[in-house]
Amino acid sequence: MKNILAFVFFLGLFATANAQFGVRAGYSSASFSDFNSDALSGFHVGAYYKIGDGFLAVEPGIQYAQKGYTNLMNGSPSTDKELLNYVDVPVLVRVNFLPFLNVFAGPQASVLVSRERKFSDGSTESTTEPIRGYDIAGVVGVGANLPLGINAQLSYDIGFQSVNYYNQDVKNTVLKISLGYDF
Repeated sequence: MKNILAFVFFLGLFATANAQFGVRAGYSSASFSDFNSDALSGFHVGAYYKIGDGFLAVEPGIQYAQKGYTNLMNGSPSTDKELLNYVDVPVLVRVNFLPFLNVFAGPQASVLVSRERKFSDGSTESTTEPIRGYDIAGVVGVGANLPLGINAQLSYDIGFQSVNYYNQDVKNTVLKISLGYDF
């Protein structure tokens, strides 16, 4: 038993020897698929833990992300907005082609933490009942490692399942532009 515990301890120590903690924040442009809407501007902010620094790296993370849409009325944007606030947990696999360039992909689980619908007459609605409380998505993107521990990335979240918005079959789609810092 002692040998097994020692092995697990040293395996964990070895795995974290090449690990790197970082923070990331940026701009988000979100909308629903198969829904007559326009993109909603928002932001995302969070942390990640990169394991490995060679050709392949695994990067679990957690982030707060704004999603939703802007309503279209007769083909033009209105002031009706649906703001959905999620906690996203992506697990990305990064392939480092060059020391400064990588591509990544992986699954993402999300939990809806709040909702605010703003109507053009100024009224709001904040119940989360008309939408599923969780989301499963995939993330794909490209990243660049810059000097001084700074990194930049462009990613796209693709919803795999319907969020069941007022019993409509729609999925979250989000384009994200991020800046990060490795500690």
